Amino acid sequence: MSYKITSHSKKQAKKLGVIIKPSKNKNKKIDVFNKDGDKLAAIGAVGFSDYGTYMQTDKKLANERRRLYRIRHKSNADKKGSTAYWAREILW
Repeated sequence: MSYKITSHSKKQAKKLGVIIKPSKNKNKKIDVFNKDGDKLAAIGAVGFSDYGTYMQTDKKLANERRRLYRIRHKSNADKKGSTAYWAREILW
């Protein structure tokens, strides 16, 4: 099953000034690139939902899952430019 990039992720990427494309890594959802085309990260494990995916079915659940994700990943997602940072900012 192929991951379809959600409108939430597209909007977030635009805000951050990066380009996102479906990942070439079969285990990841999205590849993140800077404006020069340099790859910054491969984010989102295939098989797990994200905020945009949850929003398609249940907004209340999406907000709760986002809150819990951000608590769980706070320590490793605060470093700007890290893979965890891109995942939090684009997927969540």
